[in-house]
Amino acid sequence: MRIWTEIQEVLRRLMANERHFACTACGKCCYGLLPLTLADACAHADRFPLGVLWMPVRPNQRAHAITARIGTSVRLRDRRSVAVRITAVSYVPPSLPCPALSPDGKCSIHDSKPARCRTMPFFPYVDDAEQAAQLLPRKGWECDVSEAAPIVLRDRNILDRADFDAERNQLLAQAPLLRRYAEATLAATPGLLDKLGMVASRPLGGELLLGMSTLLPHWPDIDAQDFARRQQKVLGDFSSLVGDDATVSEFAHRYRQWGREMGRIL
Repeated sequence: MRIWTEIQEVLRRLMANERHFACTACGKCCYGLLPLTLADACAHADRFPLGVLWMPVRPNQRAHAITARIGTSVRLRDRRSVAVRITAVSYVPPSLPCPALSPDGKCSIHDSKPARCRTMPFFPYVDDAEQAAQLLPRKGWECDVSEAAPIVLRDRNILDRADFDAERNQLLAQAPLLRRYAEATLAATPGLLDKLGMVASRPLGGELLLGMSTLLPHWPDIDAQDFARRQQKVLGDFSSLVGDDATVSEFAHRYRQWGREMGRIL
């Protein structure tokens, strides 16, 4: 009888087309890579080890249209076009917490935390009608999706859009800069277009990761020297943190490489 009652309740909620969600501040989502707006990358260059992530999205994938709008479009060697999400990221291994996460599991920079953290669990690179899937907690996360939590989505509409719209508007505002950066970088980097095509052809997709040194020359109104100085220290700290751990050797290699690139800028 109890099972049948629970099934009826689930059906009722689905029919109502409402979704509940509340963050419990468990800190479980504060691990690994964190996408950032350029403004947040600049603001936190003395805290996060930063890279630039390129993620191709094929035309048959759901996020293609919005990625082309917020990111850029690239024509591959075979004349196919793909949308490419280009974003600054805090490049942290999935086994390590965000450098702003306190030992008690709380955010130490709550008042100035990045837009990505404020918008969670919604994601601006997903069409509004598909946002319900973002409310499903990943394994290990302790998000509250019970009826006791506030209703955050109704009839596929986000009810409180302030943080979501703020992040998406930042991404739209920086899109022209990143398109110019993508065009210049593809023209100046032999083999990058081929690598992008290889990643785009994989059944499950993938991404390419470049250093921030590739972006800085195309980023107006930024003090590249100051940025490089702050980043060089962070990259050095993270290189020491991961040490010779074979499970995160790729991260260690990039920290050292990007640190040298920051040194050349200085």
